[in-house]
Formats: sequence, structure tokens, C-alpha cells
Amino acid sequence: MLIKTTINSCCDQSCFFFSEGTKWKTRRRLITPTFHFSILNQFIQGIEEQAEILVKRLEEKVDKGVFNIAPYIALCTLDIICATAMDVFPNAQGARSSPYAKGVLRMGELIEHRFRSPWLWADTVYNISSPGREFQRCLKILHGFTNKVIDERIRERSNKIEKEEESGDENDFKRKKRLAFLDLLLEAYDNGEISKEGIREEVDTFTFEGHDTTAGGMTWALYLLGRHPDIQKKVVHEVDSFFETRPDTVTVEDVKFRYLECALKEAQRIFPSVPFFSRLTTENCELGGYFIPKGTTIGVSTLQLHRNSELWPEPCKFNPDRFLQENIQGRNPYAFIPFSAGPRNCIGQRLALLEEKLVIAHVLRHFAVESFQAPEDIALVSELTLRAKDGIYVTLAKWH
Repeated sequence: MLIKTTINSCCDQSCFFFSEGTKWKTRRRLITPTFHFSILNQFIQGIEEQAEILVKRLEEKVDKGVFNIAPYIALCTLDIICATAMDVFPNAQGARSSPYAKGVLRMGELIEHRFRSPWLWADTVYNISSPGREFQRCLKILHGFTNKVIDERIRERSNKIEKEEESGDENDFKRKKRLAFLDLLLEAYDNGEISKEGIREEVDTFTFEGHDTTAGGMTWALYLLGRHPDIQKKVVHEVDSFFETRPDTVTVEDVKFRYLECALKEAQRIFPSVPFFSRLTTENCELGGYFIPKGTTIGVSTLQLHRNSELWPEPCKFNPDRFLQENIQGRNPYAFIPFSAGPRNCIGQRLALLEEKLVIAHVLRHFAVESFQAPEDIALVSELTLRAKDGIYVTLAKWH
């Protein structure tokens, strides 16, 4: 329970991941339509635009030796999540001094530092400490940015509705507006179902939690593909086939990438972005022959589960074939839970997988990736997300 309290305090919000009862059910119901395939189709162009910017930045690293690719991926996913959540573009990849981008990235570092420092868990101590004061400054930047976007969007919606009422247009703004994450929340705000503060909570949570987990998934995937050139070539063949035959307007159904998806899932199995999560029992139950009373926090180690040799033979071997359709038949659905499981699973997993497929496809379309870091030489840091303590180093070359 101490960990749960600490996270809530760190996020300074009634976080979607930790809200309970009616509040959680209401917010989940409001947000779920955002991730319908018809809405995800609208995100594809924005994701590919940011992926192309990433490719241009990586061009500078071709044949220049090893470099840490993790920061490049992180900035790309931050731009993507801001575009899909708020329809704004902080240009984290281009304007490296962006206060919002720096604030989001620094916020993650400060939260991780607090996790490692039990003496800072108490709010009274943390608020007067140096990292605590820096945390508040970052929080002010993030909240200010989000509040400004929300206020501008509310005024924009109000002005359009007024103009259309004056013109007598029966197709009002709500029906004509393309529904994205913030738009759906604003419709709920119009209907009195959520407050402005509630909107900010959900947007901040979506943005903060949505970029680093996805960045981790892509970074680990590129690392493993860089260690296994034979598998990388199979993925590249699939990617090339897609770009050679892609339609003018790409939809989610077009972004199949069957083998790339297997590789991404296998990367998440070995290096799950979220290595640990917990559940609070709401009633007495029995687990593995043990009595678990109501109100008990149960921890789930995704990392250990995904590397359990009883479930996964040769668990540390990178083998995307494990996720081919013929090989997943009969497998326990809870043996692989990178996005958690049950009613409180990750609501954005479809978007995350779509984003990972498209960004990795664009990178591998242009570059051959190679990594010389042996797994045993990588120091894992298991905090908010699973990451390499000293970064993921790769080399890039043009395909011949």
C-alpha cells in the first residue's frame, strides 16, 4: 500500500490507474471509444509523420559508430502521444529545448529517484527537499501546458457550435469533429460527466504513461533485432512488401505486419515495458492454496512470469515464432501479459502496438540495425518501466 500511496502522490492526481469504484468505471467508459479501430485510423498519418522525422534524425548516425538509440525513440513517442492525446505537437524531436518535453522526461527521472529513496516517500519531507521542489516546478509546466490546450479547445468548440447554430446547420460540431482522446473527454465535459480537472488528470496520465512504455517496447525490439540479423531480415522483407503495395489511405487493417508483430511480442516477453504491477483484492479468496484476505495488495512480476521456463522453454532466447498463430493455440492467456490483464488492463494497447509497428517499420525500411551489447552486459533497471541503466547502443547502416 505504501507503493500505491507514493505513486499517487508522485503523480499528483487521482490517477486513472489507481482510481477506484464508480470513478474508474465512469472514466473507463468515457475513454474506451477512443481506441476503436475507426478512431485509430485517424492516428496513422500523425504516427508516420513523426516516424519520418525520427528517420531523418537517425540519418545523422549512419556509419558513425555506436550510439544510444533510447533517447531518440523516447522523443518520437512523446511527440506521437501528444498528437494523439491532445492534437498538439510539442516538437520534442526537433526543438530539443521544449519546456514541455523536458518536463515530461525529467518528471519520470524524479519519480524513479523517489521510488529508490524511502526517506522521501513522506510528502512532508519530499515537498521541502531539492528534488521535491524540482518536481513541483516540472508539474507546474506540465499542468500549465495541458490546461492551456484544454481551455483553447473548449473556446474553439464553443465558437464553432455558435457559428453553426447561427447558420442553421443541422450537422453540429460534435458530429462533424473527428473524435480523438481529448475530444471525447470534452464531449463528456459538455454533458457534465467530467470536470476540467478530471480531463487534465486523464490527459496527463495518458501522455505521461503512454510515451515511455511504448518507447521501451520499441527500444528493446530494435536491440533484439540488432542482435539477430536473420530475424531482422525476415521482418525487413515483410516491411518492404508493405511499402511496395501500400494503399493511398492506410487503415489499421492494412498495418498487419504479422511477423513484425510476433517479434514485438517476443521482445515484450523478454523485456516487458512494465515489469511489475499489483492488484488489490476486493474480497476474500484463495490463491495457490493460500488464503488471501480482502484488502491485500498482490504483486505480479511480469518479468519473472515471462521468463518462467515451465511456460516458455529457453525463456531468454529471442524466438518470434512463439507467437505464430499455430504456436499460441492452447497457451494459457495469462502466460503473456505485457499490458496487464482483466478489466483493468492497458486501455491503450491497440494504439501502442499500432505505433510500434509503424515506427519500427519506418526505421527498418531505411536502416540495418546492429547491436554488440550482450544481454549479460546490460544492467536492467526495473522501476516505472524496464530500461537499460546505461542505454541501448546500436549502429546503423544503409541496406545494400
